Amino acid sequence: MYNLEELGKKAVQAKYELQALSTGQKDAALEAVAKAFLARKQEMLAANEKDLKMGEENGMHPGLLDRLRLTEARIQAMADGLIEITELSDPLGETLEKFERPNGLCITKLRVPFGVIGIIYESRPNVTADAFGLCFKTGNAVILKGGKDAIHSNIAISNIIRESLAEEGISKDAIQLIADTDRQVTNDFMKMNRYVDVLIPRGGAGLIRAVVENSTIPVIETGTGNCHIYIDEEADMEKAVPIVINAKTQRIGVCNACESLVVHEKIADKVLPVLGKALHEKHVEMRGDETAQKLIPGCLTATEADYGTEYLDYILSLKTVASLEEAISHINRYTTRHSDAIITENKEHARIFMQSIDSACVYVNASTRFTDGFEFGFGAEIGISTQKLHARGPMGLKELTTYKYTIVGDGQIRP
Repeated sequence: MYNLEELGKKAVQAKYELQALSTGQKDAALEAVAKAFLARKQEMLAANEKDLKMGEENGMHPGLLDRLRLTEARIQAMADGLIEITELSDPLGETLEKFERPNGLCITKLRVPFGVIGIIYESRPNVTADAFGLCFKTGNAVILKGGKDAIHSNIAISNIIRESLAEEGISKDAIQLIADTDRQVTNDFMKMNRYVDVLIPRGGAGLIRAVVENSTIPVIETGTGNCHIYIDEEADMEKAVPIVINAKTQRIGVCNACESLVVHEKIADKVLPVLGKALHEKHVEMRGDETAQKLIPGCLTATEADYGTEYLDYILSLKTVASLEEAISHINRYTTRHSDAIITENKEHARIFMQSIDSACVYVNASTRFTDGFEFGFGAEIGISTQKLHARGPMGLKELTTYKYTIVGDGQIRP
């Protein structure tokens, strides 16, 4: 059985070492890891090829294979992500609030690390690098539990990081990977609240639900993305079509891709034939209501389940509505609280939509694909939080910190 107890103890020891590092030391180490990624990319690609071959043999969905795949460009992006993190301000030690009480006590609210962060994730080896970079910059040790689909890739990446840290004179236990793919080990990991301060799941709905329901560690839930785009009656067609095509087809296997399209009936006869043709050219299967089926050749009948599904595939659900209010009601019923958008030239409609949609990110006249730490200027992200405590939306450096109070007195005692 995998020795999780030992991992926990090493992580706790490492967190105290990390919290003593200066910003310069952390940034130098991140640069060293980025260089090592590029110098040893063939090693990473060879390991990833084993995972891809195993995935193909097991009939893995094309969307998930895309998430799993490493390329030279993606390795370059991983390295660039670490460099970008070095260019971001170190949030640790930031004074959030400072005040003096009538009795002379000086109270300061300071930003500090969580300590040890656990991450359970599926099929995306780049998460190994992103998670390390963000946790390391914020003084957190991290314990990673990737899925068996990416085990060879994750081992290669984590080994490169650990060896680079050791060369920089920094504890390699700043990052530890649980290489045992047994489900019982995952279940046991969720119970390590003695050592792990926060647990973050990244993956499909089943994984996230299992972590939320079984963990004794506080969880930050990163949700699935049944993202909607609503084309309002006052939408600009020249904006609407490219936005939908981008949101749906630019990359299908990601949580910020559009999965559901809602269209006002007054503009349906203008926009749906054009959009249907453009989506058909991108090999997107459309599943809609009666109006959509009449206006788009080959459109299939949408079921109740379709409107609530994150496809991660070339499939899109379509719903026509009679009003902005009906669109908002439909979206709030089926959304996973990730990212939803309205296409409109009516500022009041945009205001009502932004105010009424209960999601982490709400867009006006833009693709949902922008819900991303890099695009928001946060550097690499740890995930997209769809909950409301402690963080929401793309989680960058500040979302991996908490705070504490320091109280300085001069002999005060409480009466």
